[in-house]
Amino acid sequence: MNATDSNASTELNVPTGPHILLVDDDAEIIESMRYALENAGFKVSVARDGNQGLAMAETLTPDLLVLDMMMPKRSGFLVMEQLRRDGSNRAKVIMITGNEGSRHQQYAELLGVDEYIRKPFPMERLIECARRLTKTESEA
Repeated sequence: MNATDSNASTELNVPTGPHILLVDDDAEIIESMRYALENAGFKVSVARDGNQGLAMAETLTPDLLVLDMMMPKRSGFLVMEQLRRDGSNRAKVIMITGNEGSRHQQYAELLGVDEYIRKPFPMERLIECARRLTKTESEA
């Protein structure tokens, strides 16, 4: 029976790499990022707005947050401010945005964002940043 259990777990092909929390309100972007990151071996969780993202970041303690800047209920900036204020969450953060302004990027960097990516972006760039920030060696 153990052999069957072992085969069942490998057939599921569940990613076992670093845990990434995606926080974005755009379903298409979320699904594209989830697909790319899971295929690269990351474990992925999803939050659809800033409040849900903050709650999940505090309970799941992911290795990396991919955080949209503009979202309903709580912006990426407000999520970052709260996480840094609490001081308990030391996850690396990639902030993604469609905003072209340099002031937003400067503020994001002041808050401690590790990487700032403007939309649209190639998924390979996201994967490369995620690998670097989580120090994943595979294919790096």
